[in-house]
Amino acid sequence: MTQKLFSATDIAQLDDRYRASFVNSLSGFKSANLIGTTNTTQQNNLAIVSSVFHLGAHPPLMGMISRPHVTRRDTLENILELGVFTINHVHKDFTAQAHQTSGRYVQDISEFDAVGLTPEFLNDFPAPYVKESQIKIGLKLIRTETIPENNTVLIIGQIEAVHLDPSLVLSSGFIDIEKAGTVAVSGLDSYYETQRIQRYAYAKPNQETKSISDS
Repeated sequence: MTQKLFSATDIAQLDDRYRASFVNSLSGFKSANLIGTTNTTQQNNLAIVSSVFHLGAHPPLMGMISRPHVTRRDTLENILELGVFTINHVHKDFTAQAHQTSGRYVQDISEFDAVGLTPEFLNDFPAPYVKESQIKIGLKLIRTETIPENNTVLIIGQIEAVHLDPSLVLSSGFIDIEKAGTVAVSGLDSYYETQRIQRYAYAKPNQETKSISDS
């Protein structure tokens, strides 16, 4: 393929929607997760997010990015209000319903009801999980940080609970998300099934890269 240069000036001059799609695709495949929240009146909310990431294992932390809080953001506001939320993997059986949660529903309509997914409250955790999800994570809010460059909000959560089939966890602790049917997302609207290429052993300088098998 012949490559073309897109300079910073070129990107700045793109149509808004085109630029959003273009730049959002640049980071490659991302995780597709549904964020489950509720408020003090038990109004459940569900939103698809592609910005979830690992922050550390001890303590077990995850982060995600919320758009600027200049308009109503039910997910962010619910997290700030109750201090808890859930992260639920999107699987290939319900990508359409997951994507539909990105619609701008009015505040008194639960996206769970609107798209046909099921809220599930487990072990007295106050935020709803997605029953249909095979991997579900309950988190408590640690803190938020507003990023001054674009006013997006970094949300940091500590893992309080994980719900998944034990058969998905190998003896090494590795979770086989492909076996779970977890999907990836590119850009704003394109969903993908995954297929593993290979697993590799811990890399050491001046040693040949070694493949490992599941165990």
